[in-house]
Amino acid sequence: MIERRLYRTDLFRCMLCQDAPCTNACGRLDPARELRSIWFNNEKGAAMQLPEKLACADCPAPCEKACLRSGEVKIRDLMLRLHQEIKPNLEVTELKDESRLKTDLCGIPMENPFMLSSSVVASTYDMCARAFEAGWAGVAFKTICTLDIHEASPRFSAITGDYGSIIGFKNIEQLSDHSVQENMEIFRRLKQNYPNKVILASIMGQNDEEWAELAYQCEVNGADAVELNFSCPNMAEGGLGSDIGQVPELVERFTRAAKSRVHIPVLAKLTPNVDRMAPAAEAARRGGADGIAAINTIKSIIGVNPHTYVSQPAVHGQSAVGGYSGTGVRPIALRFIAELGHDRELENIHFSGMGGIETWQDALEFFLLGCGTVQVTTAVMQYGYRIIDDLKEGLNNYLTEKNLSGISGLIGAGLDVISDTTETLERDTILLPHVNTDKCIGCGRCVISCMDGGHQALHLNEDRKPVLNGMKCVGCHLCILVCPEKAIASVRKRIQRPKQNESE
Repeated sequence: MIERRLYRTDLFRCMLCQDAPCTNACGRLDPARELRSIWFNNEKGAAMQLPEKLACADCPAPCEKACLRSGEVKIRDLMLRLHQEIKPNLEVTELKDESRLKTDLCGIPMENPFMLSSSVVASTYDMCARAFEAGWAGVAFKTICTLDIHEASPRFSAITGDYGSIIGFKNIEQLSDHSVQENMEIFRRLKQNYPNKVILASIMGQNDEEWAELAYQCEVNGADAVELNFSCPNMAEGGLGSDIGQVPELVERFTRAAKSRVHIPVLAKLTPNVDRMAPAAEAARRGGADGIAAINTIKSIIGVNPHTYVSQPAVHGQSAVGGYSGTGVRPIALRFIAELGHDRELENIHFSGMGGIETWQDALEFFLLGCGTVQVTTAVMQYGYRIIDDLKEGLNNYLTEKNLSGISGLIGAGLDVISDTTETLERDTILLPHVNTDKCIGCGRCVISCMDGGHQALHLNEDRKPVLNGMKCVGCHLCILVCPEKAIASVRKRIQRPKQNESE
């Protein structure tokens, strides 16, 4: 696999513009599309779009001059490197057929496994229609309820990385502020105009009858399936939202109520604000659920202002615990998905996964741990519906290279090698790091980390190259993780770890 850093690090100043000036200035290529593919880890797809003969070498690069950050993104260099380093080594040269992406949601055919998750990104007819036109296979529509919803302003905040991209996202948003009747009209229009797209109707009731009635209304007005929101962290008062998801008895009761009135599949969307998710998932299945959706957002507080002492988002000097999402929660989401995937009580039930998915590789991780479909929100809020292009293309290329007919062969393939405890791991060998001195620039970051956070096994020689003391190294690989040039790899093995009394 190509080293993503060689390409994406050159894009940190790219703004991934709408109607990008670089493309408007080029006339030959669509550099904005190429750059976006690189950003979303689809370098092979980007190279695939380039012509056999590339004119960039002798071009005065009007794309770079037109860039809103003129001269800061080396577009021409990136196009040349894609053409010279990746295109000649492509295993797949074109991807016109998307049939490998076909899958299903609890038996409902889907053209690909990518859906919008229940949120603002899927809350109106226009938004869902544009998402369908862009290529999304389905939407989990923003949660429908009978409550009178009035949102706070502002209601979003974020933790950003060094170059401005969102790592973690917090919201204090609640449910759909449209009436049930208005949302039912949206479903009818969507199903009439997009009959092959999937509508997963998210609902939240206040009692058995309301869960049942909302599910029924969604079915008769065109929804393909129903998602029961047992997990919204911003609707906890009065026994709603995540308060339900924390009580398996309520999950079972309300799942059974909704299931009693419909013939379409029912999924339970569960909260991560628990120690273990399996008890609620098992309860949902006992109640008749056809699938589980996970995870919803994590209760959080971020951004406490050092002057006002109010966390973000601040609403007239007050704030509240809210839901945390974005790439920072993906490891937590995967942990819960793996827990469900290991549960024999949940065999053959559909898992629809979500939590920090931005790229096709992110989605792949969810498939490997047991999901059959995935849902996305935060990445769409940051980058738009257009990310579906690289989600589909990247996954399609991967499936084609692996000679897989679809994602069914991937679902759960990574579960057997994951354990709930580290006690099962082999502990008699040590994988020692090896420094590639040609790539090393001598910054010493590995030495600093090893000295102050590791086992004092590295030092710099007179040429500012790290030297390893194999007798001290325990193979923790901290040095590999912190190296900004990715010049350290695990390639050498030392057998027979010294016993405790021998080291003494």
